[in-house]
Amino acid sequence: MSPHSRYMRFFSGASAPPDWVIDRLLDADGDMHLAWGAIDSSDAEEPAIGAVHAFRDAEDRGCAEFSVGILDDWHGMGLGKILTATLLHEARAEGIARFSMDTLAENRSAIAFARLLGGERSGSDGTVLSYSLGVDEALERLEAAGDPPGIAAVYAAFRG
Repeated sequence: MSPHSRYMRFFSGASAPPDWVIDRLLDADGDMHLAWGAIDSSDAEEPAIGAVHAFRDAEDRGCAEFSVGILDDWHGMGLGKILTATLLHEARAEGIARFSMDTLAENRSAIAFARLLGGERSGSDGTVLSYSLGVDEALERLEAAGDPPGIAAVYAAFRG
């Protein structure tokens, strides 16, 4: 990620996220932490190019913190939407009904994405905005948008 993307994603200008953040992102257990990732299979090394995460609230298992990160070269291609649809389907199957999401107030693309998913602003400290969104509504909105075209395959896979 570029320095700007790291700042927007991790709220820090550090050259890399702290070790505890990396450890948390890698510790997906399929219950408290759901995660999906994408790799570039056209590259012989198959590098990771994006990931989405849902961190279940320990006190309210029906709610999870949502995050998405896509490498700069893959921005604007719909990868975040496809990964998000995949995560939303799994979250619903696992009994998660709501997501919370935090973003920097200056991150216009994340705010637009939260709104596309039906997110409603639930708080702000002036720098960070918090959004709440329903999993079912977010799934409906992504499917209705129909963009990118490959998102239909995600819905078909989870239906069939």
